[in-house]
Amino acid sequence: MLIGNVGRDPEVKYYDTDQAVASFTLATTERGYTLQNGTVVPDRTDWHNIVVWRGLAKIAEKYVHKGDKLYIEGRLRYRTYDDQRGVRRFVTEIYGENMELLSPKPQADSKNTETTVTDSEEPPF
Repeated sequence: MLIGNVGRDPEVKYYDTDQAVASFTLATTERGYTLQNGTVVPDRTDWHNIVVWRGLAKIAEKYVHKGDKLYIEGRLRYRTYDDQRGVRRFVTEIYGENMELLSPKPQADSKNTETTVTDSEEPPF
């Protein structure tokens, strides 16, 4: 489970018959603090790669934008690939299964500021 801010607009790709996958980054921040001896520990921000499939990808395409606050539930996935120079790269991703949009809607008269969406299907791999 993560709560953070979207770092870039989702990149959405369609495959097969109208199936979609979206990827974007999410920044989570651990707030800094001051120790009793006066030492200041600064904020720490971590960046996460988020991948959502099918219905969640379509929701992300329409409603998720850079800077939005999101709640994401999902599974960790690890993968490797060789870049153009032949160097092995390791990637950690979160495959989102549930997502709540926590940013307020643009309309001032909106009463509900949270939207929950779930993807109950497994990703195709």
